[in-house]
Amino acid sequence: MKNTASKIVILGAAESGVGAALLAHKIGWDVIVSDAGKIKEVYKKALQEQGIAFEENGHTESKILAAECVIKSPGIPNKAAIVQKIHAAGIELISEIEFGYRNKGESKIIAITGSNGKSTTTKMIYHTMQLAGLDVSMVGNIGNSFAKQIAEKPTEWYVIEVSSFQLDDIISFRPNVALILNISPDHLDRYEYKIENYIKAKFKITQNQEANDIFITNKDDTSISNYLANNIIKARTIYFTMSEQTNQNSEGAFIENEQLNINYDGERTTMSIHDLSVQGKHNQFNSMAAGISARTAGIRSAKIRESFTSFEGIAHRLEFVASVRGVDFINDSKATNVNSVWFALESMKKPTVLILGGQDKGNDYNEIKELVIEKVKAIVCLGVNNQNIHEFFESIVPTIIDTQNAKDAVLAAYSLAEKNDVVLLAPACASFDVFENYEDRGDQFKAAVRNL
Repeated sequence: MKNTASKIVILGAAESGVGAALLAHKIGWDVIVSDAGKIKEVYKKALQEQGIAFEENGHTESKILAAECVIKSPGIPNKAAIVQKIHAAGIELISEIEFGYRNKGESKIIAITGSNGKSTTTKMIYHTMQLAGLDVSMVGNIGNSFAKQIAEKPTEWYVIEVSSFQLDDIISFRPNVALILNISPDHLDRYEYKIENYIKAKFKITQNQEANDIFITNKDDTSISNYLANNIIKARTIYFTMSEQTNQNSEGAFIENEQLNINYDGERTTMSIHDLSVQGKHNQFNSMAAGISARTAGIRSAKIRESFTSFEGIAHRLEFVASVRGVDFINDSKATNVNSVWFALESMKKPTVLILGGQDKGNDYNEIKELVIEKVKAIVCLGVNNQNIHEFFESIVPTIIDTQNAKDAVLAAYSLAEKNDVVLLAPACASFDVFENYEDRGDQFKAAVRNL
């Protein structure tokens, strides 16, 4: 439903911003889209086709401060000058997922956040629901923006991957089912380098939930457990864990004797972890979370097992690229923090040449130190500033080489690898120092491998 406000300004003209503009235009708002940089042609065309006003390469302050509501792209930090002025003017500022929520009608939402595994788990849940014949769409940080989906093809269910940046600017957003997969230090540059601020941002996914909603989370995660010990969650909380078993009568998911077990609503789903189409301990966590989510949507055990054996993983997440003269190349460009590198290294069974580096977000490499000692024979740095990597690893890894593009990184790694080794791109850092995004980094890595 349209608010009483008549004029809305959208800051940022990428996927979420343009999606919000299309939805606002459809329901009758007076819309202006404003981007501090150049707008990509594909987004510009989408706005022009609908006759939506936009500006690029700078914000016209007077237009923005005349709005009754502003929707902010998650990429714009709250400390940005224009955002501070919007707050000072008392103008309502919300995220695109908040705007989508206000206009979704009676549809139901499963929302997934966490530091790692969001995209895989989101896609897993979507795949399972689709296989079960539900009217569902996959939106947020994967697929269409939430608002665009509502504008163009609304569905009965939305499976939404949400980041802490999107959650920062919610007010009433309330998922029927909310997931926090894990929390490890990430994006601390946006949270005053305080992990407690980042944890609080993740838990905003639960802030509007009520007793008849469901919260699914990781019992083995210390940051999550500590938060829950000191804060009340109104939603019905269901855990997944590898550290303990869940008895026959309680709800949740666990691994026992290499069997994945899901208890929900009196039904137990079991399957061998070796039958999962995506392997590794991190994917066992993802599968438990996705399995509980599927059961909350009423999907039966047989469909969940069918889905988990047919599911295809996502690009740039432990993606096998090629084997060149006995050297395997693995693309985990989506590993943009230290915790995700831990899971990547944990799943490596061969001596590893690790490609690491990029735009450091305040990384503490102690978390992967033991795995690096155990498995990594050399490090190839890929990024502009590799000083932190050298300082931390030079005493424990015999060879560290600096490169500044994907081609040189692949050539350097290949020269260091021997037959039956693996070259793993798992950067632990953002990609913006050299690449457009992690996809671009992964694509350039794959192209360089194929050129070998």
